[in-house]
Amino acid sequence: MLHTNTLHFLSELKENNHKEWFEANRKRYEAAKADYLSLVAAIINGIAENDAPIGQLEPKACVFRINRDVRFSKDKSPYKTNMGAGFTKGGKKMLLAGYYFHCEPGASFIAGGMWMPPAPELKKIRQEIDYNLDSFQGIIQNDNFVNTFGGLERSAENLLSRPPKGYEEGNPAIEWLKLKSFIVSRSISDKELLNKSVVSTIVSACSAMQPLIYFINQALE
Repeated sequence: MLHTNTLHFLSELKENNHKEWFEANRKRYEAAKADYLSLVAAIINGIAENDAPIGQLEPKACVFRINRDVRFSKDKSPYKTNMGAGFTKGGKKMLLAGYYFHCEPGASFIAGGMWMPPAPELKKIRQEIDYNLDSFQGIIQNDNFVNTFGGLERSAENLLSRPPKGYEEGNPAIEWLKLKSFIVSRSISDKELLNKSVVSTIVSACSAMQPLIYFINQALE
């Protein structure tokens, strides 16, 4: 479980997002980071029971920096108000599908799949769906998958308005071939984060999305 102090720190950081406050509270940040790393380590061990390559990851290598890249942003706030960790075979820099855990007071979630893959990888995923539609539909229509996530993210910004090049509107898989990303998510309440069973909750969600992760990575590898 996560310590309440970690959520308190992130909440206060949101209200005081500047270097002076952060430096004055650096010890609190280090404690929150250590707490989050401990939870990430437990999540890695849990996922690895069903997805062995994830067990080779180091917690520190999975966690994203709290500093924001403000070079191209109008918002110059120097720090993220969340802690995030990615779990991908071979490390988070690999162009493969993986799992993601986002910790933010009132807005935490577990997600996975592949977000906005580059054109070559996107082409491979679409081809795999086109060739193996029955297998793909079996994954995303599975009861556990649907009960956990509802379905794949299908927001307007994640969908092409027309079929991708090389595919016709009448293709049986067209509703999936129009996707730009292949992701799912499940929100996690603060109450769940502070519960002793939070690792089990997160790992169960990862287990539900694992077949999708494997399907995508089969196409990419």
